[in-house]
Amino acid sequence: MTQSLHESVAALKPALHPVYARLLCAELQRRGHLPEEILAGLPLNWQQLHESNQFMSFDQMRQLIERGVQLSRCPWLGLEVGLRTPASAHGTLGAAMIASKNLPSAMLLLQRYAGLRQNLANLKFEHEPEFAAVLEEWVDLGPVREYLHCQLLGGLVQLLTAMTGQELPQQLRIEWPFEAPPWAHEYQRIAQHNSFGHAQLRVVLGSTLVNSPSLAADDEALQRLLRDCDLQLQRLQAGGTLAQRVRMLLQQTEGHMPTLQSMASRENLTERTFMRHLQAEGTSFQQLLDEVRQERACWLLEHTDTTVEEIAHALGYEDASNFSRTFKRWREQTPKDYRQKHASRK
Repeated sequence: MTQSLHESVAALKPALHPVYARLLCAELQRRGHLPEEILAGLPLNWQQLHESNQFMSFDQMRQLIERGVQLSRCPWLGLEVGLRTPASAHGTLGAAMIASKNLPSAMLLLQRYAGLRQNLANLKFEHEPEFAAVLEEWVDLGPVREYLHCQLLGGLVQLLTAMTGQELPQQLRIEWPFEAPPWAHEYQRIAQHNSFGHAQLRVVLGSTLVNSPSLAADDEALQRLLRDCDLQLQRLQAGGTLAQRVRMLLQQTEGHMPTLQSMASRENLTERTFMRHLQAEGTSFQQLLDEVRQERACWLLEHTDTTVEEIAHALGYEDASNFSRTFKRWREQTPKDYRQKHASRK
């Protein structure tokens, strides 16, 4: 059953929980950057980002990370964010890991339930000749790969430190899947032994750490938390929240998008009930439609030579000028200007 759940999660569009974007925004605010500066021109809304738990797309996160690194002028920003990540940021999964009996048990929970927080990658484990976690990437992380790896490992160090009370840097060895950057010395804050240029991210845990019991082990609490994790994964396998189902259908649609009426009918709901449920999840049909159209428009402008007129038609716009006006409202620039600015990414 676990494998089928992983396959179901992996089949979804690349996405992750917005808490990891909030942590990035919080770090930028600590550095003196205002919300309007952080999100200027990005397909994100500050209030929704901080109030809704609807998964955000990988493309949205990528753009936010690139903005964050640019503003902070800190290429190891992912490490800074990760080391400020509390265990509570990982929700029910984090609580279950802390309540488990030891580190190997907690790491296995992380492997089993990682889909509750993201579907970009999965952990695999090696037990011989040493205990190691290997990151299996499902998505091409591109220019934000280093950031995401650093945020992941920084957060993991914080979580395992809370679990065991141990000093982790002396007991970890990390193999990084990129060449050593000029700031490689910063990585010694999470592991004293780092090597670079490997095929995959691999984290080797020392035997003392592996054998350390959890300070907050609680089998009764763990069983309750695992039931919650299972229920959440089952909902995700069944299509997640209403907003997630609507977003997925919109992402799979070419040309004219479904109407609010047709989507409500598909869910066997009245239009009023359909809108009320989306509102309770912190979004609306029009907002989801705009997000999907914007993401697709940006991708087509960045990665293809498709004309603006053809893109407008592919997104269901009858009039290219209407699309251009809408795009300018989204990104504060015309489709042509956006394409010219991002031409180097093709």
